[in-house]
Amino acid sequence: MRTASRTLSRAFTIVEMLVVIGIIGILVSLVVPTVSGIRKEAQSVACQANLRQLFTAIESYRSGLKGQLPMCDFLPAATPEGPQGGLVEVLAKTVGTDCTCWFCVADDDEDGSIAAGTSYIYVPGLLRYTPQVQIQVAALMASALADTSLTQRQRDRMRRDAEAKLVGVLYQASPNSFAILSDSQDRHKIGTRNPRNGVYIDGSVGILRELEEEEGNP
Repeated sequence: MRTASRTLSRAFTIVEMLVVIGIIGILVSLVVPTVSGIRKEAQSVACQANLRQLFTAIESYRSGLKGQLPMCDFLPAATPEGPQGGLVEVLAKTVGTDCTCWFCVADDDEDGSIAAGTSYIYVPGLLRYTPQVQIQVAALMASALADTSLTQRQRDRMRRDAEAKLVGVLYQASPNSFAILSDSQDRHKIGTRNPRNGVYIDGSVGILRELEEEEGNP
């Protein structure tokens, strides 16, 4: 009888352990997605803090240009000597090139954006190449190209100034349509939300706005 009792006791203990393991498995399956979501939210918040810091630097730079946006390439070029050009170089005296604010904490693209020196696209650097800007720049530059007294450096500066003014007009006309800086890749997809962060001309920061929503379309 004692032997049977001990066997039954052992069997019951094993069953209990299996039940506990099952409960732990269920709890883990519930907790892991929650923890992952919290981590992604924290990364997105940190990314938005970076954008605020960089926006402050851009505004400081603009104050010396009578409100004009800096005009440079939308991303630095990755070279063996390190990143060159782009907003990283323009703001080097205000924000060091080694500042962690240039990199989204969720960015792990070592050979891409990290090698280029920043996780963020400078959107005005893209808008400068749109046809509506370049056509007007060409018209404004016609007289400068014909003036043989101007050096190539002077012409390049005139072109950048013209592009900056025309891109500025785009932002004034539609301030909610274009971010100034945005994630260069989708890094913050949480649920069904737009996965990229951006900062706008008014300093507001958050998930990139959908044009359809801004226009009131369903």
